[in-house]
Amino acid sequence: MAGIEVFGQANEAFVDENYEKAVELYTKAIELDREKSEYYTKRAQTYIKLEQYMDAVADATKAVELDPNSSKAHLRKGVASFHLDEFESAREAFVKGQELDSDEAVFTRWIRKCDAVLNLEEKEESGAVAEDGKPLVGAAADSSPAPLAANQSQPQAVAPPPASKRHDWYQTETHVIVTVMIKGLKKEDVQVTYDSTMLSATFKQPSGTDYVLELDLAHPVVTEQCVTKILSTKVEMKMKKAEGIRWQSLEGDGKPYQYAQWTSGDQGASGVAQYPSSSHVKRDWNKIAADVNKEEKEEKDEGDAALNQFFQQIYSDGNEEVRKAMNKSFVESGGTVLSTNWKDIGGKKVEMKPPDGMEFKKWEI
Repeated sequence: MAGIEVFGQANEAFVDENYEKAVELYTKAIELDREKSEYYTKRAQTYIKLEQYMDAVADATKAVELDPNSSKAHLRKGVASFHLDEFESAREAFVKGQELDSDEAVFTRWIRKCDAVLNLEEKEESGAVAEDGKPLVGAAADSSPAPLAANQSQPQAVAPPPASKRHDWYQTETHVIVTVMIKGLKKEDVQVTYDSTMLSATFKQPSGTDYVLELDLAHPVVTEQCVTKILSTKVEMKMKKAEGIRWQSLEGDGKPYQYAQWTSGDQGASGVAQYPSSSHVKRDWNKIAADVNKEEKEEKDEGDAALNQFFQQIYSDGNEEVRKAMNKSFVESGGTVLSTNWKDIGGKKVEMKPPDGMEFKKWEI
């Protein structure tokens, strides 16, 4: 069997998220043809999925040797090096990749992350910041660590446990939606970069560790129309398809794009609409979409947004007299009074009632 055929099988295993099988097949493809940079690049990507970062660096380095102009190989090397805390090597790889493909926004994002970590390390070494990142007052000029006592041993670094798969995806005729199931995230905890064929996201978890999601998309998306929505139980990344086609998988498998047009109303044996997904578990996507809509509707606003929503609901549910009363009172009072009783205000002018501690002044223009 030719290497290209085995490589295709490996790509299918990768798309099915059977990464151990994919590594086995990529290895077999490499044994059949050791001069294909793409084979090493894809195996490096698979090693990253398995969090085997040293193997990923080795494969990415070999891929760069075979094809120095492969931006993807430099990206894989940078990502794996970053996870090994080799930030200078990672930055060097990202800079080289950016030089080869300046349109990929993901390189800029990773370079910034490297710079942030390197700057923090430099400050810590000079005694300018404490371990928690806060400035130190009167830091000593000598930042060398104190010697260990005779009965003390050097603490050993403990590798964090592998992160379980937390993302899933589904699609409609016009969009692909990727969901990450992490609760209680705020806007500042989420960084998402959309590229035409790549999604890169970092989520700062309550535990303090980062969950990083890097996806090579199977087909192009319209980056200007991609939206990130942060909900109480998850984060949704909604991407606009560049073409109205059905995606057979979320990530690319190395094959040319096959632009089979979307056919509406595809149904399974149960009569429920089904959409291609990375998961082998069959889901009722109509019910999931309804649950999402319900969750969004029940999502509670805060502050002024909650107050505005309350008044909008009253106006929407009210009859004609309620709406007339709200409009009349708001306009005549300069926005200081909002009444729903038309019988009370219908026959008189609503006077202005400034908040306590304020007074009304009429300005002549």
